[in-house]
Amino acid sequence: MHGTDETAQRLLDSSARLSRDPETEIDWDAPLGDGYGLSPEWSTLYGTAYWEELTEVQRRELTRHEAASVASTGIWFELILQQLILRDVYALNPAGAEFQWSLTEIADECRHSIMFARATGRLVDVEYRPRPLARELGRAFKTVATGESAYAAILVAEEVLDVMQRDWMRDRRVEPLVRTVNHIHVVEESRHMVFAREETRQRLIGASGPRRWVSALVIALAADMIVSSMVTRAVYANAGLDADRAVREARHNEHHRALLRSSCANLMDFLGEVGLLTPAATRVYRRTGLR
Repeated sequence: MHGTDETAQRLLDSSARLSRDPETEIDWDAPLGDGYGLSPEWSTLYGTAYWEELTEVQRRELTRHEAASVASTGIWFELILQQLILRDVYALNPAGAEFQWSLTEIADECRHSIMFARATGRLVDVEYRPRPLARELGRAFKTVATGESAYAAILVAEEVLDVMQRDWMRDRRVEPLVRTVNHIHVVEESRHMVFAREETRQRLIGASGPRRWVSALVIALAADMIVSSMVTRAVYANAGLDADRAVREARHNEHHRALLRSSCANLMDFLGEVGLLTPAATRVYRRTGLR
């Protein structure tokens, strides 16, 4: 076995022992309480003058809409991820560990998407989707992305969500349903991140400088697309806020940008280690607030 196959076999073994089933582990009929949708400190408005003006009820409602929007963005990218992986393993040996792990990961992502969809439907009564331009760019990305560009972009989405959700799943102010959903996702995504890192390393073996430069920029642009789609203008309007003011204050919220940077510290270290943190990519990450 080469490195990827060895990693895949370890992850298959782990999955057999530790996989979770949201259908049976979550009581979907239990009534919702009055908890937050996410840790208040992770709200895009926390630390702004607008946040200080909101009542406790308004803050709770805002975080529920933010959590629903983040989960919907997660569904969108998981659909992209599944197509990237299916295309990548199309010609692999079905008896190999890498092929079998890839399908296991896709099965995990299917369960996660259903879980996010059901949880979102419980939290709010509106639909959230990335803006049309992001959806079309995502359609193009899943069609053309290959190799390290695909797997490192997968890693970006998973790493950013992972740090957020680790905070939310431990926070007793957060609605129990949301905490359980986040806990299941964190446990299973930890395996996915291990594999994405291994695949990225393997795909970069022998890669030329120009190829690394292009891949680094593509990954950074994908990160920008993902992060900017997490909480859209509609969230503020649906939460009953002044959307213009909320967008303006959220855009300049240094507290939230600091949280994003801290959540991506390990990711940035990894990208630097494998040569995917070029000056051009770094400028995009800084604009996005990830560095």
